[in-house]
Amino acid sequence: MEMKLPIYALVVFSLLTSFVSADESEFRTATIDLGIVVSNLDTSLKFYTEALGFTATGEFTASKEITRDSGLSAGEELVIKKLSLGKGKGATTIKLMQSAEASKKSAQAHITSSLGFSYLTIHVNSTKTALERLKKAGVKVLAKGPVVLPGGKVALTVVKDPDGNFIEFVGPADHQ
Repeated sequence: MEMKLPIYALVVFSLLTSFVSADESEFRTATIDLGIVVSNLDTSLKFYTEALGFTATGEFTASKEITRDSGLSAGEELVIKKLSLGKGKGATTIKLMQSAEASKKSAQAHITSSLGFSYLTIHVNSTKTALERLKKAGVKVLAKGPVVLPGGKVALTVVKDPDGNFIEFVGPADHQ
């Protein structure tokens, strides 16, 4: 029996240039890219740039042949928007794509609701600044967040993207 990965669960990893030399590791880089299939590319692009602070860094198209022959889809051309958090070789990169295939959201009541990749963690220098950006973008913080972690110096703030995926911010407890 052949097992197929649903398109909504697609996670695409690709390589970046890195500071790690070929002699030190089998990998060209210590960073990964994360591909996120979204229900609405424009809405998600706005969320990830305006609410989270990512910067659009380009786009590319994966042809029908590439997606079919690699097993990423049944043969659908995908336009992929690249976004980075930070600058330089060690910056985190996510890739947003929208599929015409029938996709469905995973159960995301909590980060433990579904198997697989469940959330992104973004480390911030100021929880207060992150909260201001989220508020300006109209994004609601979940539950009682931000929650100050034991020790009193670090706060955890959790939000959801337009498709219900969890994003957590970890930063100083400076939000009062």
